[in-house]
Amino acid sequence: MTDTPPTLLQKLKRTSLVTQIVIGLIAGILLAWLAPSAALSVAFIGKVFVSALKAVAPILVFVLVMASIANHKHGQETHIRPILVLYLFGTFAAAVVAVIASMMFPSNLVLATENIAITAPGGISEVLQSLLLSVVDNPVNALVNANFIGILAWAIGMGVAIRHAGDTTRTVLNDLSNGVTLIVRVVIRFAPLGIFGLVAATLASSGFGALLGYLHLLTVLIGCMLFVALVVNPLIVFWKLRRNPYPLVFLCLRESGITAFFTRSSAANIPVNMALSERLGLHEDTYSVSIPLGATINMAGAAITITVLSLAAVHTLGIAVDIPTAILLSVVAAICACGASGVAGGSLLLIPLACSLFGIPSEIAMQVVAVGFIIGILQDSAETALNSSTDVLFTAAACMAQEDKPLQQG
Repeated sequence: MTDTPPTLLQKLKRTSLVTQIVIGLIAGILLAWLAPSAALSVAFIGKVFVSALKAVAPILVFVLVMASIANHKHGQETHIRPILVLYLFGTFAAAVVAVIASMMFPSNLVLATENIAITAPGGISEVLQSLLLSVVDNPVNALVNANFIGILAWAIGMGVAIRHAGDTTRTVLNDLSNGVTLIVRVVIRFAPLGIFGLVAATLASSGFGALLGYLHLLTVLIGCMLFVALVVNPLIVFWKLRRNPYPLVFLCLRESGITAFFTRSSAANIPVNMALSERLGLHEDTYSVSIPLGATINMAGAAITITVLSLAAVHTLGIAVDIPTAILLSVVAAICACGASGVAGGSLLLIPLACSLFGIPSEIAMQVVAVGFIIGILQDSAETALNSSTDVLFTAAACMAQEDKPLQQG
């Protein structure tokens, strides 16, 4: 019996998901370059993929966190505290890098500043209030609006309550979480198609021309993000693991960063990070909580975006700011960015807040936001790739440090 040569579909099935995504990426760029009108018409494929990811993310977080807490046995080890420390430290380090870069390479923005009075800073209390209100949101409302802080609060509460229920209830929850995970895997299989649609449509509609005017600002932004991803994060991981961090860093950037770059939403990338954590053989009780938590609070990319754009406005207006104040304000803004993570371009919505801390009025701040949206095609993508790959990187580092696991490449 002679072996029939494998069909194209079988060959595709055998190639890894990352290879398929790269093929989709190249195909999208070629289509946008050769046939822009056709590229615009495949936009809906990308929209469907992002919508599917956003649809499964809230229910995935709710069920997984609830199941993992309900099935958590007393005395079992979880590594949430060290991961939280890494998240907060990573965000602070990113803000510091962004401040230093902004001071070394100041950017000028074109802003209309006539007849605008500088107003007093304010607005932090409002942001903290809305954060607290997110925690006590109606659970159905939280799921519908993808309010991940509310979802986490309810999932943790329900999980703790169900810990005292019978074994059958906990088993049902476990099966439910396995079912949701299976649906997520199916959605992720369509990533190459989704990314093909997203890339083709984005390049065809915006082109590269829109970016040239803001090249300096974009260079500072992307440079900071690359520095954090390739220098700061590896140093933090090395400090935690005491061994070469780069295999793990590049694995996370390749597997998590690429999809996050194109979906442009940390929340939409939660399923991808969950799947990677599972392949790395990490502690399920830990990553099922730390990954959704990271998508909400691990905001290194947002810290960079908010800092660089706000300090560009500060520099343009000639406001004098010393470095300690700038770092403090940037950290405050990054912490406030927590709730905006689920929305593509969420960190841009926090720029008026950061500008108000510097005493810049909202009329000018909204112009800075507009600049952010113009460069957003690259800025938002790079920011999400950094945020999301860091979630899984720090989770893996903390779990491996506790268990001292060698790196398994799945």
